[in-house]
Amino acid sequence: MTRTWCVRTITDAAQARIATARLAAACGVTPVERTRLVAALTAQLRQCLTKGGDWRVGVAATLSPGGGEFRVEVTPAKPRPDDRQPPWRASVPCVEDADVSGVEHTADDPAALAEALFGADEDAALLLERLDEQEALVAFHREELHQTNQGVLALHAELDAAGRAQRELFAAEQKARKEAENARGRLTFLADASAALTASLNHEAIVRLLPALLVPRYARTVDVWLFDGVDDERRSGPHPAAAVLAARRGRPQYAADHPGGLPGVDDQPPSALDPDRPLLCIPLLTRRAPQGVLTLSPPDERWDPDDAVMLIELTRRASIALDNARRFEHNRDIAETLQRALLTELPTTPGLNLAARYLPATRGLNIGGDWYDAFRQPDGSLITVIGDVTGHGLHAAVMMSQLRTALRAYAVDGSSPGQLLTRLHQFLHRLRLDLYATAVIARFHPDDPTLTWAAAGHPPPVLRTPDGQVRILDAKPGAMLGIPLRQEIGDHTVPLPPGSTLALYTDGLVERRSRGIDPGIQRLAEVLGGFHPAELDENLEASADRLLHPLLHDSEHDDDVCLLLCHVHGDATAAQDVTVTG
Repeated sequence: MTRTWCVRTITDAAQARIATARLAAACGVTPVERTRLVAALTAQLRQCLTKGGDWRVGVAATLSPGGGEFRVEVTPAKPRPDDRQPPWRASVPCVEDADVSGVEHTADDPAALAEALFGADEDAALLLERLDEQEALVAFHREELHQTNQGVLALHAELDAAGRAQRELFAAEQKARKEAENARGRLTFLADASAALTASLNHEAIVRLLPALLVPRYARTVDVWLFDGVDDERRSGPHPAAAVLAARRGRPQYAADHPGGLPGVDDQPPSALDPDRPLLCIPLLTRRAPQGVLTLSPPDERWDPDDAVMLIELTRRASIALDNARRFEHNRDIAETLQRALLTELPTTPGLNLAARYLPATRGLNIGGDWYDAFRQPDGSLITVIGDVTGHGLHAAVMMSQLRTALRAYAVDGSSPGQLLTRLHQFLHRLRLDLYATAVIARFHPDDPTLTWAAAGHPPPVLRTPDGQVRILDAKPGAMLGIPLRQEIGDHTVPLPPGSTLALYTDGLVERRSRGIDPGIQRLAEVLGGFHPAELDENLEASADRLLHPLLHDSEHDDDVCLLLCHVHGDATAAQDVTVTG
């Protein structure tokens, strides 16, 4: 079903409106939908009359299995090319296809107009009735919504309170976490700094390390004032009054124009040397007396109290490290003096050159049990010995001195190297000092081109013959001296033609933790075999240095190094003066 009307005047508009209403009623459009449709059409027709011109109103109704549709469309009768406004359309559901043959323009028929008017009023009344029902329903829902809003407002209030509490808890958690992270950072720094401070046994290195550790994280400037002449001269100049008070009272002092609020720290007026900079002066305390003062300025305007507590603890540990370093340096000086006193001056022997080297360990206290000696027997033989007492320190050095003295006493009767080592073993075993020793003794006789030697738990001697061949004298040695074992140490002999060189040494020369001792002995044999015979004849001292260099230059040695070179001169009647370098 379709129907079209032309609208030019208000009468045409009224007729189209009435006809549309009738057709909608005939198609089964509900009164409410029909009223809305007619109202919308009226408003659109009013706009069209305002614009003027001819307008076309079209009505169509279609039915389908899913339901019908009643459509109304208003378009210009003669569209203009520049008019881009789309046609007005509206549609409502309908239930049947109406017969429009009886729907005519009846604008001049009063009865038809009255009927249309009454029909419109009925639709309006029905719409108003429906509106009343909807208004009552809306009022009910409005009240229900109001009650719901009240509940929502109460819930929002509770949620806001819960949110505030949650935010406060979150802020407290973040603060606690930040404090825990800061505390962990301080503890980590304190542990790392303590390890770095205690790793050094040089007090000057510790003094240099403190500023590197603290600047710029915990301090802007760091000054270490030590109470000794060397450091006072090097750091000459006035010191803050708070530093002097810290040294006298043994308590940390804070010098600034405001209270520091630092736990365990006394507040003092600002320093006259630098009144604009706060200073924290912490004494470097020992068990005996203060050894200095550490003066710091804050990295920012002031210190965090927890940072100040950490700095005080770090200073305490630095003070212990400094005290230990100074004690070590003092004991090292004593040990080096004692070690130099124990070094033997080698004798001058016709036809035999001797050269000795003693190098203390590169780490730890520079004193140990390594020793060498050379002396004549009554028959003119020359006894050379090199040994190693287990352990380090003064105890080992004293034991080494006793063994050297005992060996010289036992050798007076002309005993052989094996007999001498056997007696030393018995001597050390009787002392029961829980100290053991290793040793090698070699005897040279001016009228006998034979070397007699014996070893007790010691690395084997290395012999270089005149033709450059090198032999490791590893014949069966005795056990270590002093162990709870009865033993008789035997002698060994080997030809010793002129131009031969014997190397006696301790394990510190050839043993490394990563490689063991055998590769080191082999390396020593290779280096000794590489010498030209003239070098050993002309300058044995320089040869000793050349022998040590390739064995020691590439690493630090944890043990003492002792070397004794014995070279039979090519001319057996020549005599050489011998000097010793420690």
